Amino acid sequence: MSQLSAPVAALEPGRVRSQFPALRDGYAYLDGAAGTQVPQMVIDAIAGAYTAGLGNTGGAFPASLRSEAIVAEARRAVADLVGGVADGVILGPNMTTLTYRLSSALAKTWGPGDEVVVSQLDHDADVRPWVQAAQRAGARVRWALVDPATGQLDSAQYAELVGPRTRLVAVTAASNVLGIRPAVARITATAHRAGALAYVDGVHATPHGPIDVAALGADFYATSAYKWCGPHVGAVVADPALLETIHPDKLVPSPEEVPERFETGTPAFADLAGVTAAVEHLADLVQGGGGTRRQRLLTAMTAVEDYESRLFAVLRGGLEEMGHVTLHGHAEDRAPTAYFTVRGRTPDDVAAALARRQVNVWSGDNYAWEATGALGIRDSGSAVRAGLVHYNDGSDVDRLLAAVAELAD
Repeated sequence: MSQLSAPVAALEPGRVRSQFPALRDGYAYLDGAAGTQVPQMVIDAIAGAYTAGLGNTGGAFPASLRSEAIVAEARRAVADLVGGVADGVILGPNMTTLTYRLSSALAKTWGPGDEVVVSQLDHDADVRPWVQAAQRAGARVRWALVDPATGQLDSAQYAELVGPRTRLVAVTAASNVLGIRPAVARITATAHRAGALAYVDGVHATPHGPIDVAALGADFYATSAYKWCGPHVGAVVADPALLETIHPDKLVPSPEEVPERFETGTPAFADLAGVTAAVEHLADLVQGGGGTRRQRLLTAMTAVEDYESRLFAVLRGGLEEMGHVTLHGHAEDRAPTAYFTVRGRTPDDVAAALARRQVNVWSGDNYAWEATGALGIRDSGSAVRAGLVHYNDGSDVDRLLAAVAELAD
């Protein structure tokens, strides 16, 4: 097994892995950037909610009251995870749906001459909703560009992109393919000096380290529970006072209160029980941690970041040593995600070859449509993505490296 540079006492990979039933199938799950496996406690929470009985909210009977409690607990859990407040947590089926909903609501006040700034580094879910909303409003879209050689997003360019008519700046906290973390706090500060709002896509960043929405300067922070070992639920976290100023289209009888006014239809109550359990799982990753759940999460996610960065150094270093492999994206500050191509093989062929060796990775643009285009690889199938999360270990990395080494032409 590959050895890390030093043991990470705070995080015990064996104990962590034992909590995930799916890992027993013998595969190396390096596909976490597209969605993680769930621990037993999340499975139990979802099953327990169904077993106890659920009802729609607003009723006087116990099943309805249980559903209301589940929703409230999920809001508190997400708020603790990212440093927000429960009354500002909007819940929904996924980040894409919520971003479309918020873009449509915010764009009601946009018009000709207004501007929005989007980034080539982002997942398309933090690009297309804003581009399309701006087009409908007659507003101008301005683009923050990535360096084609490195994939980095220079924060200095925002001084020229953001101006007095900028209404919103959308930027990722970490690229979902390159792993690169741009200087979000600098970018949002530039937006705020111009009076613009900042929408931060935290989907890829949240699983890999401690998050503080205030420190990031995020007016809106989007995250997805299924990227941090929960069910398929999305959330956007904002200041409730800001949400009070935004009025989305809604059904007349549906709640007018914040954050409920942003949530269409009946939520998946059992899945929301799983969201709380997933946050509890993260908070308990470091044994013996004390304090509030928020404090335990900060301790645990700092340990996760340290562990993953050490393991990723082995993965990335191994790929860099292979002459038939090209790595895309170069930055010191990054999530543990490798995006690479293999000489003489298409990315789809590489992913299929690794799957035959029981190594799960992804190929293609992975919805990083603008980034792969800027790097000049989209038309040739983009690249292969291998990402680490806290349940991966050295054996997973060894298997990936051995499988890729076999593909030398």
